[in-house]
Amino acid sequence: MSRVLAFLLLLAGAGPAFAQGLMNPSALKEQAPAVYRVDFDTSKGPFVIEVHRDWAPIGADRFYNLVKNGFYDDARFFRVIEGFMVQFGVTGDPKVSAVWKEARMKDDPPRYSNKRSFVTFATAGPNTRTTQVFISYGDNSNLDSQGFTPFGQVISGMKVVDSLYNGYGEGAPRGLGPDQTKLQTEGNAYLASKFGNLDYIKKATIEQ
Repeated sequence: MSRVLAFLLLLAGAGPAFAQGLMNPSALKEQAPAVYRVDFDTSKGPFVIEVHRDWAPIGADRFYNLVKNGFYDDARFFRVIEGFMVQFGVTGDPKVSAVWKEARMKDDPPRYSNKRSFVTFATAGPNTRTTQVFISYGDNSNLDSQGFTPFGQVISGMKVVDSLYNGYGEGAPRGLGPDQTKLQTEGNAYLASKFGNLDYIKKATIEQ
């Protein structure tokens, strides 16, 4: 292995300098504004998500606190399915992933449908949402009754979202893409070594 490659892998494994508060999920309980915007600076360019707290108060508050404390900085778009959605929200630092894995939220009753450009937390069943988020590429209204409650919408830069690298397809074990368990336990070092083409978030910030 070249010294350059070794150095890049070291950087990938180290991840960003996370806010200390991320190691204590129960402390991040700040109420979000009624409406706020999040600027995403990514490897493919910028996009903006506008969040409406009245759509999904619990989800909107969680997203606000995660963004404000740098959770999504340097995170990869690890699951990109053409015509379906793009998913992100597993941090590159395994230590941070470990403490958020069980930080589950109660469900928000659905008020809006999962249409193109709408943003929702991923869920594995009732009251299991944590940090993973996806943006719909198409009409995913079939998810509305399954706990996938939109809390915002991409209002600028959807072409950037459409252009995110999708060559790996579905994640393991159903597809050849990243294994979420390995991603959570090994962080960005795993993705850098096996899935180097993935696009990523440079920084996500709350608009002032």
